[in-house]
Amino acid sequence: MQPILREIALLFLKLGTIGFGGPAAHIALMEAEVVRRRRWLTHEEFLDLVGATNLIPGPNSTEMAIHVGYRKAGFAGLLLAGICFILPAALIVAAIAWAYVRYGTLPQLDIVLKSVKPVIIIVVLQAMWTLGKTAIKSSLLASLAFGSVILSIMGVHELVVLLLAGFGGLALQANRRSLSLFSVELLPIFLFFLKVGSVLFGSGYVLLAFLRADLVERWQWLSAGQLLDAVTVGQVTPGPVFTTATFVGYLLAGFPGAAVATIGIFLPAFVFVALSGSLVPRIRKSPRAAAVLDGINAGSLALMAVVTGQLAVTAVVDIPTGVLAVAAAIGIFIFRLNSVWLVGAAALAGAIVALWK
Repeated sequence: MQPILREIALLFLKLGTIGFGGPAAHIALMEAEVVRRRRWLTHEEFLDLVGATNLIPGPNSTEMAIHVGYRKAGFAGLLLAGICFILPAALIVAAIAWAYVRYGTLPQLDIVLKSVKPVIIIVVLQAMWTLGKTAIKSSLLASLAFGSVILSIMGVHELVVLLLAGFGGLALQANRRSLSLFSVELLPIFLFFLKVGSVLFGSGYVLLAFLRADLVERWQWLSAGQLLDAVTVGQVTPGPVFTTATFVGYLLAGFPGAAVATIGIFLPAFVFVALSGSLVPRIRKSPRAAAVLDGINAGSLALMAVVTGQLAVTAVVDIPTGVLAVAAAIGIFIFRLNSVWLVGAAALAGAIVALWK
């Protein structure tokens, strides 16, 4: 294997193993690794990819991993980065699904998640700070970002916020120019999750509503409690939240069901990135298209801020989690420690406490 492919594989296996906290946290960890540590991308290039992933359906952090792999090593990097980022989470979720079916309950994961969340908040804040200095290049873009925050808090859909931010960026550019010029067969499982991966925008909570409509109410493949457990596992395990599909697939058809559900929900992300990845540099060369992308980047950063605020409310809930958050802030902002290892240490500490209890 070529050295760059080996490095891509090891990096995204690591991120997929310790990447707790959802897409915003995953993207923050990737920014630390591929922009600041390895310098594979500039801040502007990374932001452009964040904006691009927000405009296509599917799991954003997985698509970011695929984009990075494609930029560094072409089609081979695209496949390797995506697979290595997905695989640890899929295996962990499949193991939890097995335990769930065998013992009828979820393993004790809440302590691990409680330990990791405060550290994740600091990691995301650091990424927002560094990316913000690149994305918010003017007071007008700052206004776009602020407006995007307000719209998101009001409940406007993420895609609408990004489109409005993109058009706002174009309008600002035009203004500047004017001023200056189990029981279920495998094929239905695969097709269902292929559809989900092809059309779904938004967070894991949007995924819950989407799955409930078909799996619980329409086809009655699962009970509401089973679906909620599946989404919970996807939220509290590292890696992409879309590994909820792995859990559901196992409940429906064992390990073969877990495999086809995982492939189905993630396959569109590889296709979308392969089709759109080469367009991003070309978009940046066009003044008008670049202005739209600037607006989308500002909107993406605003959405990231809103998600971070929502996560913070549930992350820092008592003195121990507050101490963890402060310790992570000192480690990241003062001593410049690698955020990946801080998250891993917090997860390990939570796992030790859970086993002790």
